[in-house]
Amino acid sequence: MTPPHSALDDLGRPGRLRAVWKPGGALAGRASSVARAMGDRPRAGSVRQVNDQVGHLVTAAGSRFTSRFHDERIAAWLGMALGVSFGTAFITGLISHFMQYPPDWLHWPSRPVNLYRVTQGVHVIGGLATVPLLLAKLWTVYPKLLQWPPFRSAAHAVERGLILLLIGGALFQLVTGVLDIAYWYPFPFFFTVAHYWTAYVVFGALIIHIANEWAKARRTVMRKPEDGLDRRSFLLSVFAASGAVALFTVGEAVSPLARLALLAPRRPGVGPQRLPVNRTALEAGVTQTARDPGWRLQVTGSVRRELSLSLAQLRAMPQHTVRLPITCVEGWSASGDWTGVRMRDVLTRAEAPADARIRAVSLQGGGAYRTSEVDPRHWHDPDTLLALSLNGEPLDLDHGFPCRLIAPDRPGVLQTKWLTTLVAE
Repeated sequence: MTPPHSALDDLGRPGRLRAVWKPGGALAGRASSVARAMGDRPRAGSVRQVNDQVGHLVTAAGSRFTSRFHDERIAAWLGMALGVSFGTAFITGLISHFMQYPPDWLHWPSRPVNLYRVTQGVHVIGGLATVPLLLAKLWTVYPKLLQWPPFRSAAHAVERGLILLLIGGALFQLVTGVLDIAYWYPFPFFFTVAHYWTAYVVFGALIIHIANEWAKARRTVMRKPEDGLDRRSFLLSVFAASGAVALFTVGEAVSPLARLALLAPRRPGVGPQRLPVNRTALEAGVTQTARDPGWRLQVTGSVRRELSLSLAQLRAMPQHTVRLPITCVEGWSASGDWTGVRMRDVLTRAEAPADARIRAVSLQGGGAYRTSEVDPRHWHDPDTLLALSLNGEPLDLDHGFPCRLIAPDRPGVLQTKWLTTLVAE
């Protein structure tokens, strides 16, 4: 026996949606009947009737866009992968933030020299690899987001609100993060501050969501799958897409894989003296002052002997060569052979206190990173140089000529270029 035909059935038939909703169509008639039922003034039960009608329409529409991949098991596996990914991004993001803006009580080590290179590479490359996971997760669970009524109780409303906060925050982090590494800032806010504080919101909502869903997700994952071949193929495809993103980006931080860095904004070895550059001398406004023959490096502050050293005097001091990376907060890194004077030798000549913090000042007139702080364990490190040469050649203007700071385990924005003053504090 053929079941009674309903206008809602036409929602799932190609080409029928317009006919159903046209003036005089079935759903238009249903809407008119609801309006007539309400009359000129609200009647008792009219709100309930409208809610029932809307709920019926949403449920019917959602039921026509189902797939075998809208599956709790798939959602659980993707959720666990996203939990690991966002947890890793949160931890490495905090490392990056506190390396750039350390509180007085926090002193980062200068060794191993590649620590920041690893943590920031994991942060950015792992964040990019998260994009396919999040998109697949949202596609898998979106029918649940269309459930009607949207919440059944106050507790359920709070839970749904946290889920929306988690989704919105996760999308915000990934979208703005991708724009940041592409050096495109169409938004009016400062990326670093917004990215930092939103991370706490996302991580907090994630912890609560995991606590609410862990038992259910564990049961779902442990349960023997039914007809799971297609579902496994879907999951493998998503994980493969995530792995491909990582593979074609990791070369920006791992030099031997540089040729595979097809999705990376920077490639090691591409730039002046075979090293990438973010901020050029022209952008910093130092093309004239950096070339001034009268340039001198001033050493001042809480020192017993203030110094004023010319480039020739710096070159006359004992020179040392170290191999250190420039590691950008956008995730790329590349190593170079730097030659120059050890910072500790210059500060020792100035008789700076052994526990002094050193403020390195650039020739550039402004910007968030015109100065950087060098704590005692960094400036005492023998690999911390006032670099004068790179890869066997005098520093290129865009790499900080006449003199720049290079030190182990520091973000690239703190490797101050175009040095003019060292202030002991």
